Amino acid sequence: MECRNYSRFTSRRDLLARTGFGLGAAALHSLLGSTPATAAEHQFPNFAPRAKRVIFLFQAGGPSHLDLFDYKPAMKGRFNEDIPPSVFGTQRITGMVAQQDRFPVAPTMYGFDQHGQSGQWLSDRLPYTAKIADDICVLRGAYTEAINHDPAITFMQTGSQLPGRPSFGSWVDYGLGSENQNLPTFVVLNSLPGNGMADQGLLSRLWGSGFLPSRYQGVQFRSAGDPVLDLSNPPGITPQMRRSQLNTLATLNTQLHDRVGDPEIETRIAQYEMAYRMQTSVPDLVNVSSESQHVLDLYGPDVRKPGSFAANCLLARRLAERQVRFIQLYHRGWDHHGGLTDKLPVLARDTDQPAAGLIMDLKQRGMLNDTLVIWGGEFGRTPYAQGTMKPDSYGRDHHGRVFSLWMAGGGIKPGYSHGSSDDYGFNVATGGVHVHDLQATILHLLGIDHQKLTWLFQGRQFRLTDVGGGVVHEIIA
Repeated sequence: MECRNYSRFTSRRDLLARTGFGLGAAALHSLLGSTPATAAEHQFPNFAPRAKRVIFLFQAGGPSHLDLFDYKPAMKGRFNEDIPPSVFGTQRITGMVAQQDRFPVAPTMYGFDQHGQSGQWLSDRLPYTAKIADDICVLRGAYTEAINHDPAITFMQTGSQLPGRPSFGSWVDYGLGSENQNLPTFVVLNSLPGNGMADQGLLSRLWGSGFLPSRYQGVQFRSAGDPVLDLSNPPGITPQMRRSQLNTLATLNTQLHDRVGDPEIETRIAQYEMAYRMQTSVPDLVNVSSESQHVLDLYGPDVRKPGSFAANCLLARRLAERQVRFIQLYHRGWDHHGGLTDKLPVLARDTDQPAAGLIMDLKQRGMLNDTLVIWGGEFGRTPYAQGTMKPDSYGRDHHGRVFSLWMAGGGIKPGYSHGSSDDYGFNVATGGVHVHDLQATILHLLGIDHQKLTWLFQGRQFRLTDVGGGVVHEIIA
């Protein structure tokens, strides 16, 4: 939306100038055609959705596909050989390995086996994911254009490597709106790795609304104190007093909006009312005392630890039950340039059982059919070692040419493997899925044509998938 300078008083000169601009804009609008400004005018969904909500389990830092999902037995016999030039091609490298004289092959030290009737190849670091092998679809040909964290994670979350665009959840909120008036449509949960090594930071713009109205931005829940800042009434303020204050404030804001027309004032009124309703809905949401021990056991021993990935996965299920549309979990610490063999097992242990438990829990409640779950990061890791390498000790740099992620529920084909990498896990061999393809497919499962979910900004229609993207129909059940 364009930035406006709202003024209380208008001179005759201002009036004539604004009238002229208004007539010109009206004429231009008639030439270009109608531009929908609200979700209702877009009439989403465009077709029958397969999923009603999304839970995105984002592993920030870049999980190594070669140590988790992409089995490359041929690499075992190529330990410490150089990656062939024919494979390396014109790959850009990061500053972390720019001074290396060579790029030696680093086979995984972990074992792989096939699981389920589908025969999914999975690392022995993922024993619980192995139990849901027939429920997940593993994409082994995903790829991105970015090679560093900030542009890569921004690209995955907003469709652009440059900051300033609306986040995925904001687009979904704008397109579909809310099914629960007492909770935000878009909720964000963050967790730290079990070893306490957070690596890359997370910026709130990753769940921001960009140029969309601010009412579409994600709401971050905290793990300590009030889940949302200032949610509780201060001492001495009763609910009745708060209600009276909000009524007076809404009256004043409405009068101000009538005078100046700033749409953000409407957002402010709506957010005050949402905060008031959340004072009742959120404490009930985060109180897990009603959960059975059987359910808690699905998520693992950390489920009662506030802010853990396990606790957030359980909270994600409770949010999904309450029809929250887009639930974004971030788990940090996957940036394993060195000491991968010490760090990756910790991160896998953090996420393996809770993610699998979430799938099992949704499935036993009949919710997996219309809940889309995604597990993945911004890119993968290189098949060559960074720094000193031993068969049981190595690190890996960023790698966007090919990586792996999995999806489940919400219309996704279960027990299916899509795409592949070459013998080195370096390039896409078959079934390549670009970030924009992934975004287009997720929107499609929600009943949204990604080319129609747009917003007019700076003279052109923007969308999550920018000018690319196509639905990957092969992975849809």
